[in-house]
Amino acid sequence: MTERELDAAGITDPALRDAYRLSRRLNARHGKTYFLATRLLPLDRRPAVHALYGFARWADDIVDDPGAPDTPAGADRRAAALDTMDGHLASALRTGTGEGTGTRTGTEAPPVVRALAHTAARYAIDHRHFADFMASMRSDLTVTRYPTYADLHRYMHGSAAVIGLQMLPVLGTVAPREEAAPHAAALGVAFQLTNFLRDVGEDLDRGRVYLPEDLLGSFGVDRALLRWSRDTGRADPRVTAALAAAFDLTRGVYRRARPGLDMLDPRARPCIRTAFVLYGAILETIADNGFDVLHRRAVVPRRRRAALALDGVTRVAAGRLRAAYRAPHPGARPEGRPGRYRLARHHPAAPAPHPQLMEAP
Repeated sequence: MTERELDAAGITDPALRDAYRLSRRLNARHGKTYFLATRLLPLDRRPAVHALYGFARWADDIVDDPGAPDTPAGADRRAAALDTMDGHLASALRTGTGEGTGTRTGTEAPPVVRALAHTAARYAIDHRHFADFMASMRSDLTVTRYPTYADLHRYMHGSAAVIGLQMLPVLGTVAPREEAAPHAAALGVAFQLTNFLRDVGEDLDRGRVYLPEDLLGSFGVDRALLRWSRDTGRADPRVTAALAAAFDLTRGVYRRARPGLDMLDPRARPCIRTAFVLYGAILETIADNGFDVLHRRAVVPRRRRAALALDGVTRVAAGRLRAAYRAPHPGARPEGRPGRYRLARHHPAAPAPHPQLMEAP
C-alpha cells in the first residue's frame, strides 16, 4: 500500500519516498489508533498525514528517550537533540525540501524532517504551527506539573491543537478554513486529554502529572496521593472522583470538536470520524474500568476496534458509490443537489458519537 500511496501523491524522488516511508513506519508504530483511521483517507493524502504525525512521534521519542537518564546530563542530552531537530526544521521549512545545509553544522536534514518540509510546502501549512509544537516539546523537558487548566491548555495548544490545524489543509474543508479551525484544534486537544487520562500512571512514573492541580486539588488529590495509589495498587475514592471530573472535562472538549467533522471534505470525513469514535471508545473504556488508570491501561478490545474500522471502510465505499452514481453521463445535464452529510443524533452527554454515524442521501 505504501508504494500506491506515494505514487498517488506524485512523490517520485527516491530519497523523498524513503523519507515518507520512514514517517509512515513511525506513525504506524506509535500511533496505532490514528494510523488505523488514516487508512480511510484517499491514497494521495495519506503520505502527508504520515509526515505530520511521523515528525510528532519522532519529537516525542526525543523527549521520552529511555536511553537518556533522568539526570541533568540526560536533560541536556534531550535538549541538545531538540536543538538539532529545530535547526534542521527551520532550514528545511525555508527551502521546502530539507536538502542542502540542514543546520549551522552543514549536515542534511533527517528524512523525517524532509518529508515534513515537503508536506508543509505542498499544502502551504503555516510554519508557526511547527514553532508552537517545538515550544511545547521543549517545555516537556522541564515542566512536570500544571497548576491550572489554563496552564495545561497553553501547553496543549502546541502539543495537540496545532496538529489539528496542520491537518486542515491536507484534509480539505467545505466551510471556510477559519471556521473549521477552532473545531480542528479542539479535536487535537480532545485526543490528547484522552491520552493524558489513560496514561496517568505511566506519566507519573516519568515524573509528570498532566492533569491540572486545581482540578485534582478540588477533590483532595495531590501528586503524593497519586504516587501512593500507583505504588500500593490500592484505589482511593478521592482519586476516582478527580479522574471522573477529568473525564467530564474531556467529554466537553469532544462536544466542542464535533461540529467540525461536517466541515471537512467528504472524502476525509470517514477517517476523522473513525478517529473520533476510536478515541471516544478509549474514553468510554476508562469509565467502564472505574477510572482505574493508575493500575491498568484502558484498551479498546480488538474486536470493537475492528468493528469501528469496518464501519469507516463501509462509509468510504458508500461514498465512492454515491460519487459514481452522481457523476453525469456524457452529454447529460447536471441535475439536483449534491448529497449533504450529517452526524447521527446521539445523546449530548456522550463523549463521542455512536459508531453508527449516518449520512443523509
